[in-house]
Amino acid sequence: MSRVVVVGAGVIGLTSAVRLAEAGHEVAVLARDLPRETTSAVAAALWYPYLAAPQDRVTGWAARSYEVFAQLAPDPATGVRMQSGTELFRSTKADPWWRGAVPSLERVLPTDGLPTGYVDGWRFVAPVVEMPVYLDWLVARLAALGGTLTRLSLGGLAPTGDGRADVVVDAAGLGARLFAGDRSVVPVRGQVVVVEQVGLREWWLDTDGPMPTYVVPRSSDIVVGGTEEHDEWSRTPDPDVARAILERAAALVPALGGAKVLRHKVGLRPARPSVRLERVGGVVHCYGHGGAGVTLSWGCADEVVELVAAAG
Repeated sequence: MSRVVVVGAGVIGLTSAVRLAEAGHEVAVLARDLPRETTSAVAAALWYPYLAAPQDRVTGWAARSYEVFAQLAPDPATGVRMQSGTELFRSTKADPWWRGAVPSLERVLPTDGLPTGYVDGWRFVAPVVEMPVYLDWLVARLAALGGTLTRLSLGGLAPTGDGRADVVVDAAGLGARLFAGDRSVVPVRGQVVVVEQVGLREWWLDTDGPMPTYVVPRSSDIVVGGTEEHDEWSRTPDPDVARAILERAAALVPALGGAKVLRHKVGLRPARPSVRLERVGGVVHCYGHGGAGVTLSWGCADEVVELVAAAG
């Protein structure tokens, strides 16, 4: 078995580290930002293949992750729940390209009582992952397997020839711009508002407008979003944007009208024309998951394990 350094402590890095440790490797995660400080911690974390390509590989990774999340959901310590929800459209749509990744998908029509302005949609059960709980669970799982997590500001990928590691896994997200010299990785800013739980049990999604609107209930709050701002680096919440998010969300789910705002969050999704998952010498690159890091995490982690074995 190999000594593996994983660079990055977001959901991709931690999931890869867990799978590697389960496979018997000696795993050390190094990261500037600890898990609750990463973009992963901001995510509404509704399973959905968003801002990620290529479609065929993404569908496979997403399907595998769906399977794993369904297995984790019975354990409340994971923060994973399988929840029914609805995606709505203002025009008729064909089935989604990722249709094969979900066990069932039910078409909904205006006769089913869609909100005003919507004419088509589909309902399916998807994993919803409460990220602070889930990230803590991944860290604990890694520790139980003998892996380590260390805060360390790196100037580059950890070398593989200094005795510290046989293989390095580059799961640095936006950090891949520096570590892999990959300027095709760009931020896509996502702002969310977290509001009080008002008894909502199903998620709602509208990706038909200029900005995505989503309402994702969790155990004690609801994550409402969002934005899709390409090449925008600011992590400061914009009050005007927050108001617009809340207005769109209340139009989609009227029960949110007047819900108390608990906090505002911004995350920078690491987008790329396609996910990079490949081995180059002693480095396995795994980044560029856009808005689908959680959705693709377990499928990509399984492939990381295969590539690390090949690197050995």
